Amino acid sequence: MGMLRAGIVGATGAVGQKFVALLQGHPWFTITALVASDRSVGRTYRDAVNWIGTTGIPASVASMDVLPFRDNLPCDMIFSGLHASVADHAEPTLARAGYPVISNAKSFRMHPDVPLLIPEINPEHTSLIKNQDWQSGGYIVTNPNCSTVGLTCALKPLHRRFGLEAVQVTTMQALSGAGYPGVSSLDALANVVPFIGGEEDKLVHEPNKLLGTVAGGVLQPTSIRISAQCNRVPVLEGHLECISVKLSTSASREDVVDAFESFVSPIKGLGLPTEPDQLLHVFEDEQFPQPRRHSDLGGGMTVSIGRIRPCEVLDYKFIALSHNTVRGAAGGAILNAELLVKQGLLHARADKITPSEPLT
Repeated sequence: MGMLRAGIVGATGAVGQKFVALLQGHPWFTITALVASDRSVGRTYRDAVNWIGTTGIPASVASMDVLPFRDNLPCDMIFSGLHASVADHAEPTLARAGYPVISNAKSFRMHPDVPLLIPEINPEHTSLIKNQDWQSGGYIVTNPNCSTVGLTCALKPLHRRFGLEAVQVTTMQALSGAGYPGVSSLDALANVVPFIGGEEDKLVHEPNKLLGTVAGGVLQPTSIRISAQCNRVPVLEGHLECISVKLSTSASREDVVDAFESFVSPIKGLGLPTEPDQLLHVFEDEQFPQPRRHSDLGGGMTVSIGRIRPCEVLDYKFIALSHNTVRGAAGGAILNAELLVKQGLLHARADKITPSEPLT
């Protein structure tokens, strides 16, 4: 397989920068287009971006010119780090132009014909793509909200083994989840903000779509009752979640631990470059997991589980930790693209697009 050409829209934003960083040295994808707003167009990426990474701007992209939003980009697929206010229009326009759009935006996550995808959880949901009709071969695939990812990865083994009736989750979400410049320093330092706009609604609805089944081309979501409370805490990276679950069938603590530890990813063996060796890592030390120590497990793609114990109100409670900008954003989207390649849904395309006006 030859290298596939990747475009990044929203390339100067926080998620766009993470796409740039994670795609360096990727064995399947190479960046050929960096797209941003009008104030960046025509400048080199080095000059246009306010780089917030801990390492320097990759030399391979530093001197690339930033392109305007057009539907004739020199690439085979698009990674979207756009804000929803732009993605609402730009992503359908790109899909109509024939591009597979692998999106981190919230705009189309709950559309019935758009896969909301975590490859280790619901790889079969990509079958929904055939329901999309952009009359060009393009399509949209999304990854979930960053807090949804850790929660759903933790729930999947329990739902498969025992069934789930109800979930209560309280999140402690890292500052980086708010993007850049993000939360004001006067709010972030030595403080907790007990509200993140729209976040709780995503945690209530997105897991039920992710854990649902596709039959006859139609997605049937699960009906797990989920109560969520979301908080922004003074942590740089890593979303920690306190989760309590009510199971449909009785189980011992040993059964619950085994459900986590014996979970086998349905994509294991496909050789996807971004897939971690272990989706779930279970800690027995009651002080773990911790964001500073464990967010980077599996290159930031492993979800950590700890403090598994009986719950006084529901059945069991535990902690889940996930890296919000890797597993919960750019890394998850890159893994989605790798799965699409293996499934024969993403491949090189001929440049037969008629130039058009910039997208608005």
